[in-house]
Amino acid sequence: MAEHVLVTGAAGFIGSHIVDALLARGDRVVGVDNFDDFYDPAIKRANLGAARRSDVFSLVESDVRDDAAMRDVLRSTRPDVIVHLAARAGVRPSIAAPALYADVNVRGTAVLLESARDAGVKRVVFASSSSVYGDTSVVPFRESDSAVCPVSPYAATKRAGELLCETFAHLEPRLRIVSLRFFTVYGPRQRPDLAIHKFARLIDSGQPIPVFGDGTTSRDYTYVSDTVQGVLAAVDRTREADVQHELYNLGESQTTTLAELVALLEGALGRTASIQRLAPQPGDVQRTFADISRARAVLGYSPGVPIQEGIRRFVAWLRETARPATPVVPSR
Repeated sequence: MAEHVLVTGAAGFIGSHIVDALLARGDRVVGVDNFDDFYDPAIKRANLGAARRSDVFSLVESDVRDDAAMRDVLRSTRPDVIVHLAARAGVRPSIAAPALYADVNVRGTAVLLESARDAGVKRVVFASSSSVYGDTSVVPFRESDSAVCPVSPYAATKRAGELLCETFAHLEPRLRIVSLRFFTVYGPRQRPDLAIHKFARLIDSGQPIPVFGDGTTSRDYTYVSDTVQGVLAAVDRTREADVQHELYNLGESQTTTLAELVALLEGALGRTASIQRLAPQPGDVQRTFADISRARAVLGYSPGVPIQEGIRRFVAWLRETARPATPVVPSR
């Protein structure tokens, strides 16, 4: 059944993939993005290249913190469901600018939820993060874990966003919300500052890669198409009458150490990495590892791209996008 979906953060890495997937299945989509300068806005605009050629996609350039603008866009578009991805991202940058992260991620989420309630929108999917679990030694991470010891401002803001969703769902019984904890998403269009993208570019150009710690930290890397599958399933889940506020992990349910990741990149690139060893960074956790049994059972979530295949696909995309355009030979 085709629906009308509003996606915040639509021009970002994950957001643009979700927009494309919604359009591909026949939904009508409104994208909201403020094109901030966290990284080059031109990259974000390029992310929406295919979507903007669709007759059933429209783009609103606005900030989720602008309550008047959010009320206006929701009242005028009346979406069936909101997918709220807009956020200031990054663990390490959040340590340098905690007030900014709180303003965008917490106040922005509150403004959006209030605007949704005001406009009569009854369904919301909220993008959270595995960082809410903190630096715990208890693995795999389960949604029932307390998640009360975040180790970065970014993680704290994402947990606060979940709690806002819980509160709004409690106060407004007609509101159905699903919060999704993303686990280290990667793939085509990944932000250039993230490890896989950054490392691949540096290795391919023969430059040293900065490795924080001894390489034993591990992450549950999740290919973007698997994350998108989970998001669309969550969108559909919010149609169910018994939903109030639900939490799901979206991971790959396996871990890869930093040293293993570098080796995979070396193999896919056909190059050897030069490693610059640096001290561990504040805010980083030792590991992430998702228990996805709840998402499997309720959402039908079934990740299908293992890290080895995902890295091969990412490198192929990276080299394709870096390839110079074929010169046009003038006709005679």
